[in-house]
Amino acid sequence: MFKSDQQEQSLPVAESTPVANMQLSRRQFMVTGVQSGAALMLGVTVGQEALAATGTLKGNAAALQPNAFVCITPDNQVCITIKHLEMGQGTFTGLATLVAEELDASWSQVTCEGAEANAGKYANLAWGKFQGTGGSTAIANAFMQMREAGASARAMLVSAAASLWQVPAREIKVSNGIVSHPASGKQSEFGALAELAAMQKIPDKVVLKTPDQFTLIGKKLPRKDVGKTTGQALYTQDMQQPGTLTALVAHPPRFGAKMLSFDASAAEKQKGVVAVVALENRVAVLAKDFWQAKKARDLLVIKWDEQAAFKQSSADLLADYKALADKPGLVAHQTGSIAQGFDQADKVIEAEYAFPFLAHAAMEPMNCVVQLRKQGDKITGAELWYGAQLHTGDQMALAGLLKVAPEQVKINTLYAGGSFGRRANSKSDYVLEAAEIAKAYGGNVPVKLVWTREDDTRAGYFRPMYFHKLKAGLDKNGNIIAWQHRIVGQSIVKGTGFEFLIQNGIDHTSVEGASNLPYAIPNMQVELHSPEIPVPVLWWRSVGSTHTAHATETFLDELATAAGKDPVALRMSLLEQHPRHRGVLKMAAEKANWTAALPENHYRGVAVHKSFGTYVAQVVEVSRQGDAFKVEKVTCAVDCGVPVNPDIIRAQMEGGIGFGLSPAMMSAITFDQGRVVESNFHDYQVLRAAQMPKIDVHIVASAEPPSGVGEPGTPVVAPALANAIAAASGRWMRDLPMQVEFV
Repeated sequence: MFKSDQQEQSLPVAESTPVANMQLSRRQFMVTGVQSGAALMLGVTVGQEALAATGTLKGNAAALQPNAFVCITPDNQVCITIKHLEMGQGTFTGLATLVAEELDASWSQVTCEGAEANAGKYANLAWGKFQGTGGSTAIANAFMQMREAGASARAMLVSAAASLWQVPAREIKVSNGIVSHPASGKQSEFGALAELAAMQKIPDKVVLKTPDQFTLIGKKLPRKDVGKTTGQALYTQDMQQPGTLTALVAHPPRFGAKMLSFDASAAEKQKGVVAVVALENRVAVLAKDFWQAKKARDLLVIKWDEQAAFKQSSADLLADYKALADKPGLVAHQTGSIAQGFDQADKVIEAEYAFPFLAHAAMEPMNCVVQLRKQGDKITGAELWYGAQLHTGDQMALAGLLKVAPEQVKINTLYAGGSFGRRANSKSDYVLEAAEIAKAYGGNVPVKLVWTREDDTRAGYFRPMYFHKLKAGLDKNGNIIAWQHRIVGQSIVKGTGFEFLIQNGIDHTSVEGASNLPYAIPNMQVELHSPEIPVPVLWWRSVGSTHTAHATETFLDELATAAGKDPVALRMSLLEQHPRHRGVLKMAAEKANWTAALPENHYRGVAVHKSFGTYVAQVVEVSRQGDAFKVEKVTCAVDCGVPVNPDIIRAQMEGGIGFGLSPAMMSAITFDQGRVVESNFHDYQVLRAAQMPKIDVHIVASAEPPSGVGEPGTPVVAPALANAIAAASGRWMRDLPMQVEFV
């Protein structure tokens, strides 16, 4: 899937190096533009003399010419093509801000649309020539690219105006969507100049603004992913072209079960059923609508061979994982000698942590519309509509299935109602399944595959189950002098197109957040066991940090208590070489009044963690209400470099905190004899609106290159909450979900 050179091995969803990858040169940008057929070169004849005669232009100019990202229409609209999936994280707004800033467009004239699949035009620059969204890379990888796209368009508008008005380009101003020459009083809207601008030479070099010149970056702006609250936004489920059939699939009841036979006679008699088709180890029902397909699928009689299927329970697995943790694993990180450290320790403390499987539970279940293209009986391509997250991977997978060239697979990117990693599946599971059904059916109408929530909860992909075993040594002064950390959990990337992320047997996504622990501890060792079981697993929002942050940050608090030290003070002393960690920790502690007295029965906990290049610290305040706890408030400090859009940063921190509170308080996928116990939100509990605490987000002012915010807010809240409960009760919350009652 990915080439093997160093650049294209950039980590797609775990800790990556967005800063290094964001330094796109002007030349590279132009090469990309040429490759993509950037249309700023494609001017058509314009009535220049007529325009010149007017001196001042209005929005009645001829047609506008777009480039790969910017399209300025004759009616003065600026449409920006967004190469990353909008799944609620704000990429439409964030990337549009970058273009509009350098273009000096009026925010009110900017609209956005999702890009189709085309890695030549829309590659994620952190991943090489591969289009996709993940790892909180959207803003980081596109920060320079989108700004240069806007600056180039601006320069061509200025050049057009200078030519039209016969004035020096340096005397022309652009502001809020208006190009003007103050000395002569001439001015024009963008739309009226666009066609003439398209005939101008693409500048070899553009000068970008300095931060003090920003008018949009750093400001709160209305979001551009509009229509979600009015029902006007287009999701996959809204797609209903003429003749569309809805398909539901019966999947194996256990992972690894084999289908022996099936009887579809009853299902085929149901109203609206058009066909029942057999897939490899599954059966699909196609009907005129969802409900008809659902009722018919329930009538399928399928015989399964489950002899070789997965039949363990969660308790069985945990016992196996604990046994593995008693043995040395592959060393993922080593500093000093833990043997010497423990020999010199005055006190040794050990703790074990257990984390269950988790479902992604996106609000919009998995779905995809596919229309095969045919010439006679021969398939010549396909067109799809869905919330595509790994465009290039899906395109290649479908091309392989249909035996066509990748460019014969057209993917239209729609909004997605959340993903949290579920749609970033290198196996393109549900997308391939939709195409398999369409191919098996053989018709020439669109097929909409829908996974019910029950389908995805029981037959989908999960955040792996993990077990951690930690051991630390303190000297007589309470200093941490030895730290051993063993992690047991399935590899997310083994057997996938991302397997290159495994190096020397270590899946980096399993240990990130632990193997790069920033604390100054002289003797440290992190080890990994990666057992192989047939439960399909996938990254979940914030990937490895979902479990490593909890284990490391709660264990550190336990050590602070044992040493009689303040948790914030201890962290600050261990982070002297990490100023950005210290910065967010200091800010969160100050904003939460860490040292101030709390009301009776109120308690605080703190945690700090870096993921995806972004630093987050949180202080959680809980109140004790009888035998239960209420999460009252979360104070969050975030350092994500240049804050492109503070409102979206706050929203992502708030959303990430709510998302992280669910597995901390209530969410778990459990197995009983190989079958998933949970099925829907009634038994796979997630945080309810009434349980959402007050959240106070503070953003560190920074000139550092921007990093992502979609995921880093999630991993910090669970350990901060656990530490608050420990402060209240003396109990260390080592297993998630926490075994206490919440209100």
